Amino acid sequence: MKTITVAELRQNPTSALAEVEAGETYRITRHGREIGRIVPPSASGVPLIPPARSGGIKLAGLPRHEVQSAESIDALLEDERGQW
Repeated sequence: MKTITVAELRQNPTSALAEVEAGETYRITRHGREIGRIVPPSASGVPLIPPARSGGIKLAGLPRHEVQSAESIDALLEDERGQW
C-alpha cells in the first residue's frame, strides 16, 4: 500500500488513479494522519451500488380494491369507513 498526501493527490491525481486502476491501494493522509483510502473496485469486495433484487414486484398477493365513484370525497370516505 502506498501513502499519498492530500496535496500530492491534488497536484497529480491522474498518475495515482492510474496506479489504482492497475491494482494499487493508496492511503491518503492529511497532516500525517490517515483520512481515507483509494482501493481498486475488486480489492474492496463491497460493491458501491447494491445489486438489483432478483424477481419482480409481487402484486399477486395484494387484495384487489375496486375503484368506486361518488358525488364527493366525503361520500367515498364514509363508504370506506363502513367497511373497516
